[in-house]
Amino acid sequence: MPTVAILGASADRSKYGNKALRAFRNQGFTVVPIHPSATEIEGEKAYATVVDYPGTIDEASVYLPPAVGVGAMAQLKEKGIPIVWLNPGADGPEVIAKARALGLETRVACSIIGVDRKCTRLNS
Repeated sequence: MPTVAILGASADRSKYGNKALRAFRNQGFTVVPIHPSATEIEGEKAYATVVDYPGTIDEASVYLPPAVGVGAMAQLKEKGIPIVWLNPGADGPEVIAKARALGLETRVACSIIGVDRKCTRLNS
């Protein structure tokens, strides 16, 4: 299964950044929590940015406010992450435009629902 970075991962289980981390992990993905100050989330080592992660990342799911997310798009490109999920609330027009301008495959949708559908299709 692919490796997915969760930008805006949270230790708070009521937040979508945490729910997404658990949803992807429950479907067998390797998850990489991205948080500027956390060292661990849900038992997974956390990184300040995607660039800090030493391995390859196949997808990113973004739970950042647009003002922060727009800057993160360049880091996704720098890291070579080809697919970005822009979740509700993180999908400002400026973020979508930046992701597309950088050539990222941009999925403007809820990644939690998407990963369930994706894995249902893969397993059927």
